[in-house]
Amino acid sequence: MNSNEIIVHMLRQLLKEMEVVSSQGAGYYTCVPFARRFNKLLEQSRLLPGTDNTLLETFESMSEFDPKDPSDKSNVLLGIRVEISQLITYLECLDRSPS
Repeated sequence: MNSNEIIVHMLRQLLKEMEVVSSQGAGYYTCVPFARRFNKLLEQSRLLPGTDNTLLETFESMSEFDPKDPSDKSNVLLGIRVEISQLITYLECLDRSPS
């Protein structure tokens, strides 16, 4: 398994963990660990060989804050989910492209 595949696997696991935590209660969770982990995986993605820096620049690090309002927390998690899904798609396409 190469680094690209490992990062994709970790991103998919992060999505699963977000689902579990957010299903456990209305706003009693924190967004910070998810944003922090996404940011670290994004940085590692930028170091992969064969990456297109132009496309990776469309991804921004997520703000590591924890809103108090449950609906705001839900919006933050939704944003993280979207970014994770897009990064997974990018990395999977990168894996398929000719070297």
